[in-house]
Amino acid sequence: QAQLVESGGGLVQPGGSLRLSCAASGLILDYYTVGWFRQAPGKEREGVSSISSSDGSTIYADSVQGRFTISRDYVDSTVYLQMNSLKPEDTAMYYCAADRLITIATLDDWEYDYWGQGTQVTVSS
Repeated sequence: QAQLVESGGGLVQPGGSLRLSCAASGLILDYYTVGWFRQAPGKEREGVSSISSSDGSTIYADSVQGRFTISRDYVDSTVYLQMNSLKPEDTAMYYCAADRLITIATLDDWEYDYWGQGTQVTVSS
């Protein structure tokens, strides 16, 4: 059974950086469009970033544009989310999601079939 596993979350001070990783078992992530989503307590889940399976194009939510970078490593079939200049409002559980039928980057969460369990990111002084 396919599984996605996120890692790299933690506690960081405002202005700091973290790099989240999304790895998979039971599927080859290289062939999937991957998205990162987050959900803070009491708030709806929101799309953060996505990278397409077809041409590697990427999209970002306005709230993270210029601070976060999504990328793929085809050697170890991992997708990363580099998060810089973190703010307290970035605090949330972060999830990666993947789907093979999507060929363009998208922040529409209903498009994704596979989801990880999440990794907590807390930005606080």
